[in-house]
Amino acid sequence: MANPLYDRLFGPLKGRTSNFLTLADGRTMTGDAFLRMAAQQAGALAEIGLVAGDRLAVQVEKSPEALALYGACVMSGVVFLPLNTAYTADELEYFIGDSAAGAVICGPGAEETVRRISGSAVVLTLDAAGGGSLTEAAARQPEQFTPVARGEEDLAALLYTSGTTGRSKGAMLSQSNLLSNALTLVEEWRFTAEDVLLHVLPIFHTHGLFVASNVALASGASMIFLPKFDVNTVLHHLPHSTTMMGVPTFYTRLLADARFDKDLCKSMRLFTSGSAPLLADTHRAFEARTGHRILERYGMTETNMNTSNPYDGERRAGTVGFPLPGVELKITDPDTGVTLPDGAAGIIEVRGPNVFQGYWQMPEKTKAELRDDGFFITGDIGEIDADGYVQIVGRAKDLIISGGYNIYPKEIELILDEQPGVLESAVVGVPHPDFGEGVVGVLVAEPGAKPDLDAIRAAVGERLAKFKQPKVLEVVTELPRNTMGKVQKNLLRDQFAGVFL
Repeated sequence: MANPLYDRLFGPLKGRTSNFLTLADGRTMTGDAFLRMAAQQAGALAEIGLVAGDRLAVQVEKSPEALALYGACVMSGVVFLPLNTAYTADELEYFIGDSAAGAVICGPGAEETVRRISGSAVVLTLDAAGGGSLTEAAARQPEQFTPVARGEEDLAALLYTSGTTGRSKGAMLSQSNLLSNALTLVEEWRFTAEDVLLHVLPIFHTHGLFVASNVALASGASMIFLPKFDVNTVLHHLPHSTTMMGVPTFYTRLLADARFDKDLCKSMRLFTSGSAPLLADTHRAFEARTGHRILERYGMTETNMNTSNPYDGERRAGTVGFPLPGVELKITDPDTGVTLPDGAAGIIEVRGPNVFQGYWQMPEKTKAELRDDGFFITGDIGEIDADGYVQIVGRAKDLIISGGYNIYPKEIELILDEQPGVLESAVVGVPHPDFGEGVVGVLVAEPGAKPDLDAIRAAVGERLAKFKQPKVLEVVTELPRNTMGKVQKNLLRDQFAGVFL
């Protein structure tokens, strides 16, 4: 038995003398050198006693060594568990304990804390420069490691959901889940070995790790591998890149810089956006500035990518395109599960080789969200238009029920975003003594602007039924977001919980 994920993604790096990674300081690394680094790390993992199926929790800064750890896990059959660098000690303790991780790799500054909370797990360190006890242990290992045989359905990664409500759930992703999605995206987005991906995303998340990195590996592309998004650094590297994957915040920050223009993007063939909704205004402004239409797609931790706007064809602003080949998508009634007709809003359900195996140690949650026929209930509310484009309306947990009426925040947000002086908005429901929930519109003003709230109320009143109209409009300096740019509406609900009481 082979190791499909290794054979297709990492195996081709062997003997590759061409550049694989370019770092922020200009240093480069060949594919073969990267593979040898991963092989030494795999040897180090074996030395501390990890075997196929064991979990390795990793909370470190982005670096070539951190990416190589993913390769080392694939080689050795160890289940890769990347963790957000912003997680606190309490959160780490939960993830390490819940996953029963056999080892933890952390930054040197967190070593003492991690040792205290990690029970019997072995603790090694890795810093942003690639140093630490892991690297020291790896240096003692040979530069070759025989990949452990694994099957397509064997567990490759465990990714915990963001956990904005209740306990975080560990999504179990198999070799097939990861590989099938990567190969599909290579085809759909026309990636080749000639591509240079400007990689500015974190690698503790599906987007940066299993979309960006896997697609580059599967296509033989190279990457400009930057530790984080920084406008000056991105502008410097854009002329040497062909593709970039980002979140909406990246693109709004680029547009805010006058140096960002069509000339800088001459070598680029594709910009993609995901992890959070891209405003239609941003879409249009980006095209006007650069001549490029951002390709928006839709995915999640449990499924990787589900849909994509077309590479050839209309990339329609405000939509996430069509289901990817091999992925089935339907809109269902949230109460009955019955499939709804096109144009009706309901819960998005997906089925395909990309859909995860279930939640780690949570059979009840798995049964509740993964149907017997293989369809996964995403919790996202969406609709399919007459042309087949999928539009995300919001999250089911963000649905507002006011006076017995269902209200979808996205419908209101689209109107608020259009208003003069409004940069962006978020709509939430908070407790109301008469209606159960009342609608609150939270606005961020454009720089130097002061939105006319009375005029905004009048504009909304002309376009929406009374029960959908925000009963309160609040102006804030910025919306709370997580590291992937998603608005944290749970924090807004907490902030304005008493506004009607």
